[in-house]
Amino acid sequence: MTRTTEPLHVRGTILPDGERRDLWLVGDRVTFEPVAGALTVADGGFVLPGLVDAHCHLGIAPGGAPAAGVGQARSLAVVDRDAGVLAIRDAGSPIPYAELDDDPDVPRLVRAGRHVAPPKRYLRDIGVEVGEADLDAEVTRQAAVGNGWVKLVGDWIDRGVGDLAPAWDVEAMAGAVAAAHAAGARVAVHTFAEESVAALVRAGVDSVEHGTGLAEDDVAEMARRGTALVPTMINIATFGKIAAQAEDKFPGYARHMVALRDRFPAVVRAAHEAGVPIYVGSDAGGGIDHGLAAQEMLLLHREGGLPAEAVLRAGSWGARAWLGFPGLVEGGLADLVVYAEDPRTDLTTLLRPQRIVLRGRVIA
Repeated sequence: MTRTTEPLHVRGTILPDGERRDLWLVGDRVTFEPVAGALTVADGGFVLPGLVDAHCHLGIAPGGAPAAGVGQARSLAVVDRDAGVLAIRDAGSPIPYAELDDDPDVPRLVRAGRHVAPPKRYLRDIGVEVGEADLDAEVTRQAAVGNGWVKLVGDWIDRGVGDLAPAWDVEAMAGAVAAAHAAGARVAVHTFAEESVAALVRAGVDSVEHGTGLAEDDVAEMARRGTALVPTMINIATFGKIAAQAEDKFPGYARHMVALRDRFPAVVRAAHEAGVPIYVGSDAGGGIDHGLAAQEMLLLHREGGLPAEAVLRAGSWGARAWLGFPGLVEGGLADLVVYAEDPRTDLTTLLRPQRIVLRGRVIA
């Protein structure tokens, strides 16, 4: 990595406004007032606020085990950074790594604590597993472990019924959402199935992760409430493999997963058309590689039907604002990616960043 702490100068077409202009980066802030002696690091091209991966897991190593400490979590974050992702929401980590929050070489971080999951019905060693009686207390505890978010597992396979089922009684989950909010945290909920997502949307969760079971009235309720959807289309594409592995023991579950996968592009299109806020999340960690936020954006366009401008908002300035990270405005944060071509007309440009600047420093 090549870094500089001197004032920087960038000239190009600044998105989302689309105006060709100059900006300067002084420390970790953006200004449009000229700064004498600033080093020009980009002259031409299209300048985008840093990309966002709003659903990934730095604390889960490739293969699915907890990461081997803070060092591995940091190395996974660097993979995302080098693909132009300059802000991350970790949607649940089995290991703590708060010391990375201020690491200058790591994307800006918003973190949940551990996944709050039902007993013996989730990924081994990943979540903290509690029954209904302890659910509110655990959610409150995890709100303090993270820095603004709690991750609730809303459903998973129930081997006793042979299919997806709510993780706890839906009224208990509604109480957990209220407990998280009382603790000052927003709630991201993992949900695939129909019953659980319907109940949790109405319980007031702040974001639906995946959301394959969303019905038309659920989408309308999300739009009314301003509830976000993070579709993780890369993850949903793996449902066929999951179904194949489960077919012999749980054929009903296997059929359900395939049906959810097949209907999902229409769900995403309906959510966009209804005005539901949609943000980019790759679900990296475990079986999905890091550094794929741009590929997720391409899927949102190609399969989810979002126009290019909506995709860019979902994966850049809109997602940054949602997470509390100002974009390329006066006094905003000094995170940007420069592309040679216009991503509004060719989203594959996002796969080819020319220049990356994080916290006012050049990443080569």
